Amino acid sequence: MNWIFFTEETQLAQINEQSNTQPVVIFKYSNRCGTCDIAKRRLEQVPQPPNTLFYFLDLLRYRSISNKIAEDYHVRHESPQILLIKNGECIYEDSHTGINMQDIIAEISHVHILEKL
Repeated sequence: MNWIFFTEETQLAQINEQSNTQPVVIFKYSNRCGTCDIAKRRLEQVPQPPNTLFYFLDLLRYRSISNKIAEDYHVRHESPQILLIKNGECIYEDSHTGINMQDIIAEISHVHILEKL
């Protein structure tokens, strides 16, 4: 997994811009949460889809960024949580044991099919 570490609130603008040309995933993680470890392990067991960026946010160090994500993308804060960003909008999100790479890949495929129509 090629994680991009999310450490600055200014990266949100970069994510929004990148999401205009490729899907961007944000994974919100806490090292004090066993469910976060399980979700991270499940994500890392499946190859990362091509042309998709994966951002990793450490919630304990960067809680203010997590709050900004919730505000900007109109989602409730969860931990762990996965958000799929396309064209500057959150088009899919899941949390806790619902997080898995197969669902992310399915959502990305669905978006690509719709773009070709």
